[in-house]
Amino acid sequence: MRLVRLATEDDFDGWRAAARALALAGIAADQVVWQVGEQAADLFGEEPIAPAEASAFSVPRPFVELAQTAIAHSDPERFGLLYRMLLRLLAEPRLIDDHADPLLRRLEEMAKSVRRDIHKMRAFLRFREVATEEGPRFVAWFEPEHHIVRLNAGFFVRRFAAMRWSILTPELSVHWDGEALTEGPGATKADAPEGDPIEDVWGAYYASIFNPARLKVGTMLKEMPRKYWKNMPETALVPKLIAGAQAREAGMVAASRAEIGGNARVAWESLREEAAGCTRCHLYKHATQTVFGEGRVSARLMLVGEQPGDQEDLAGKPFVGPAGQVLDQALAEAGVDRATAYVTNAVKHFKFEQRGKRRIHSKPDGGEIDACRWWIDQERMLIRPPVTVALGATAARSLLHKVVTISGTRGRPLKLEDGGECWVTIHPSYLLRLQDKADKEREYAQFVEDLRRANERVAALAA
Repeated sequence: MRLVRLATEDDFDGWRAAARALALAGIAADQVVWQVGEQAADLFGEEPIAPAEASAFSVPRPFVELAQTAIAHSDPERFGLLYRMLLRLLAEPRLIDDHADPLLRRLEEMAKSVRRDIHKMRAFLRFREVATEEGPRFVAWFEPEHHIVRLNAGFFVRRFAAMRWSILTPELSVHWDGEALTEGPGATKADAPEGDPIEDVWGAYYASIFNPARLKVGTMLKEMPRKYWKNMPETALVPKLIAGAQAREAGMVAASRAEIGGNARVAWESLREEAAGCTRCHLYKHATQTVFGEGRVSARLMLVGEQPGDQEDLAGKPFVGPAGQVLDQALAEAGVDRATAYVTNAVKHFKFEQRGKRRIHSKPDGGEIDACRWWIDQERMLIRPPVTVALGATAARSLLHKVVTISGTRGRPLKLEDGGECWVTIHPSYLLRLQDKADKEREYAQFVEDLRRANERVAALAA
């Protein structure tokens, strides 16, 4: 038996070096014992061979990325599972594309769980101010499911670079002094402050943006499990706000139509800032940036496209390329002022295939649409548009939560879960692909008519 000691629970570099040496020596997966730190060694274990001086083999890049994430999982078998997968890939490199393989599927689920935990930490961690001799320091307590603190530290350094802060967790603590990031031992919840004066302001703000008309307790618990509530000051308000939801609904309808500088706009700007760091699916790795929606938060008409294109990805704004020019022209002919609408996409990152120097649009798949639905649901929750136009089948799938055809849904209102109406039409890029002039003129005229009818419906519902 070979014994491998890793420095930390998320020691990817140590695992990689040991795995390379073991694989080159032909050591089978069941002959290796993986341990962390100075815990008791296996009775039959022995020190592994020295790490290889240079890599004598390569593995598919997706496996390296998978291992870097999955190794932060809390499953004690993760090191051995990854090594077993490594050995199989050396014999069969294309196995990395077989997502039905039980071992690969298990590792991918582990990586998915780690990414979810990373997102939860970013969403639900709350800093509280503490007075120190050096000045104010902001301290937060969090209990991650996996070993994600080091993976996530860079995000908090970038987001709160001007603050002096500490994040305490049971396993590890990290501290930022404005210049350097340091690590410390784990802590207990008692080491973190209970509250500060800022929380009263935050509680008032949270209560002002709470939307009882869109309340779905099941969805809320799915996105914000109760176990995080004890560390979040605003969640103490949730039971009371839920209890009074029906009584407050009428007032919130008016509040959601606040002027562009009101609470709804502040909440939207916070949402856009959070979306800028979105990693809910893999598309963020290659896109230039998140392309969030834009327009009036009080808009009564929302236009939802598929995803940003090449020019939108570079500009960071939706519908600014050729398809956007077609949309602007059609909106003008339909009597719709784009400045009064809200324009966004079902998927916020550009998906493409690289062909030489060109980036060719690639259609989002179901998993990518589902991963990004959280953002568009938040946009709709803030804006509350009575009428939404789905530009293309991808947008329709995102809004209706099912696959539909444009021909089968076009020209009639479809009820959405939040009470609004969805009108389905083509995506303007479809018009750019048509070669026959007569077909293009006919489809364009129908597109303009679809937009006109949707706008008329907005007016009818407001009457």
